[in-house]
Amino acid sequence: MNFANPWFLLLALPLAFAAWRLLRRGRKAGIRFSAVGRLPVDAAGWRAKVAAASPLILLAGLSLLVVAAARPRSPLARESKSVDAIAIAMTVDVSGSMDALDLTPPGERFSRETTRLAVVKKLFAEFVSKRPDDLIGLVTFGGYAATRSPLTADHEALLNVLKGVQIPSIALDAEGNAISRDEQMTAIGDGLATALARLKDAKPKSKIVILLSDGVSNTGAVEPDEAAAAAEKMGVKVYAIGVGTRARRTPIIGRDFFGRETVQYADMTFDEGQLRSIAKRTGGTYFPVNDRKSLQAALDEIDKLETTELEAMAYDRWEEHFVAFLLVGALLVFAAVSLSMAATRRMA
Repeated sequence: MNFANPWFLLLALPLAFAAWRLLRRGRKAGIRFSAVGRLPVDAAGWRAKVAAASPLILLAGLSLLVVAAARPRSPLARESKSVDAIAIAMTVDVSGSMDALDLTPPGERFSRETTRLAVVKKLFAEFVSKRPDDLIGLVTFGGYAATRSPLTADHEALLNVLKGVQIPSIALDAEGNAISRDEQMTAIGDGLATALARLKDAKPKSKIVILLSDGVSNTGAVEPDEAAAAAEKMGVKVYAIGVGTRARRTPIIGRDFFGRETVQYADMTFDEGQLRSIAKRTGGTYFPVNDRKSLQAALDEIDKLETTELEAMAYDRWEEHFVAFLLVGALLVFAAVSLSMAATRRMA
């Protein structure tokens, strides 16, 4: 048996000192009397005995509580578990073009739930749920890149962050200047560079970036080709997903004169060349996506393509014993206090 929190045992030192003082004082108490045979056999009443015993009972109870706080336990078994763990930086475009509605299934009504970004978030959440052992982070980019979540194995927290990802109504360019919603920029190079920075010190040897965008990079401090070269040097594969159609007139969530959301049609470009080039240079794959099913198929293909490193993990299973010490200690403390009150006539 050992203790999970052995430092709590230090609390036993003042208890041991108190017990020593109490017993030492008890031995010294008394007076010299030669004719001991004339003394009554049982001079002390029950109150005196209880008053003398209650401090010792209290110390015993407190000692057991200290042991309970240290969590005594004994090993049951030592188990090993093999896991496949890689580091994945999910990098998502949140520029104004991600409000386009071209991923809406035929016959379904246009709504905020059918925008490119909404569909991407839903399918990414499903992708994350299939890889419980991976370290996954989230980077978004529009006019500038931002880390929404560092690499983490806490996927529940990651998915909560993903739910809160929205397209900003007022955006900033790469220099931090405010721009209107219609002028929002896309900094693919900055987004990829930020994702690589998150992956740089990751423990798993296998590292990938899932880069999702419409492929039109028109701002940023880092050029996409420079970021791709850095990924190639780091040995990080980039799986690029190009979202959008080639139709010139694309439905998109807009706002009318009164600021109310409405469906509008806009001329939107879709450049696959940049994303295809990034994926090819890093040894990854490019997936063109023009509907919801093809996006799901792309994520499923990534899940199959990227095999992971096999790592062994070991952990112990323990049987906890602190409950018995806690209950007995609490009962002794309660008994000591009750007996002390009874001996001093304070009990009602």
